[in-house]
Amino acid sequence: MSKQAGILKVIHAVSELSGDPTPDESLFDSGTLDSFTLPDLVTGLEKEFNVTIPDSDLVPERFDTITKIEAYLDTRKN
Repeated sequence: MSKQAGILKVIHAVSELSGDPTPDESLFDSGTLDSFTLPDLVTGLEKEFNVTIPDSDLVPERFDTITKIEAYLDTRKN
């Protein structure tokens, strides 16, 4: 499974999204994610990619698009 496919899997698990957002579509502006689903997204990403994401990194800007999530995960290699 590609990294983007894994990210989409987690996004679908924490949101009511029916289709797939484009890689650069804002997940917060589109209503796919909000401040309540961000912690669930991060927990899902930690499990899916076996990484640890510190609480200090829980800012919407870091997880706003699939592209940003993918770039962030590249920095979290355990």
